[in-house]
Amino acid sequence: MAIKIKIENEYIKLDSLLKFSNAVGSGGEAKLMILSGEVKVNGVITTQRGKKIRQGDIVKFGDIEIKVE
Repeated sequence: MAIKIKIENEYIKLDSLLKFSNAVGSGGEAKLMILSGEVKVNGVITTQRGKKIRQGDIVKFGDIEIKVE
């Protein structure tokens, strides 16, 4: 499933992006997914909940892909 998210600010934190896009049900779920290494940012696994996601970045986990515009 592909999701496109438009952000107005310079960046959004990774855990916030997962919640904002409704890809996860809660912040706790986002935290667990990130810390367990299930989330990739631009093809690289990241375990930083607060990683700054900017326009043009692509976040993937499972069968979900989020493109930030």
